[in-house]
Amino acid sequence: MVTDVVVRHGSALVHGTDTAARISTLPGGAGANVACWAVRSGVRDVRLLARAGADSAAWHRGALERAGVRPLLAVDERTPTGTVVALVDSSAERTFLTDSGAVLRLSPGDWSPALLDGVARLHLSGYLLFAATSRATALLALREAGRRGVPVSVDPASAGFLAVLGAGAFLDLVQGVDLLLPNADEARELTGLPDTADAAAKLSHHAGRVVVTLGDRGALLAAGGAVTARVPAPAVRDPVDSTGAGDAFTGAYLAALLAGADDAAAAVAGCRAGAEAVATVGGRPGPCPS
Repeated sequence: MVTDVVVRHGSALVHGTDTAARISTLPGGAGANVACWAVRSGVRDVRLLARAGADSAAWHRGALERAGVRPLLAVDERTPTGTVVALVDSSAERTFLTDSGAVLRLSPGDWSPALLDGVARLHLSGYLLFAATSRATALLALREAGRRGVPVSVDPASAGFLAVLGAGAFLDLVQGVDLLLPNADEARELTGLPDTADAAAKLSHHAGRVVVTLGDRGALLAAGGAVTARVPAPAVRDPVDSTGAGDAFTGAYLAALLAGADDAAAAVAGCRAGAEAVATVGGRPGPCPS
């Protein structure tokens, strides 16, 4: 659960003075975005466990409820909600400045095994694995899902944070999950391989399936040590903001799997949602297309 400050600057940033920009403050966060896109893509019951600061918990809860997500928010009285400043250039590419805030304080006390009652799939944001407290909580969820036979997907979340944690440590934590969903930079960081297809194939030894998102080049699917499919992305005429495009892919992909689609068809749905996401500002779905 994160507050996004999206800064769209048409020209290069100029050090030491002003750069004209359009600035929007929006609800965000990888897990929350995925949840909203999953609802948008047809899943009826999506629950989000997250931690938000008391400063904005009510605002975030309201945004989730309006999107059709059931918010299970732990309210932190000591630490404000995480904030991400997304600097978006004229090509719609984003660079993040991240203050994790309450995100990494999601604690074992916020978790209950009963949260998985009736759940068909558990999705974890990899951001939780980058700090001890939230990592302990994520591991409780992973263990309980494994005990119940609930399939688990994980988004590695950040190539920058992966470099700090270490690829080996991350892969040990997620070993054996059903589905790993890195972007190209994260796949390369996790494997040390420059070729994305080679990285996807290698990662599929650690997870049942791997889907590597490639932005406007679509997605790569891998399993059993080999690339199994390449799915193109729809063309986007006027992209405005790539913030949350990967989350849109993930939400739609998981929704399609739950509806019975195979991996390739689910990736087509994911690419379609990603293309929709880059045509709007922020990481959440806009109004339903007419």
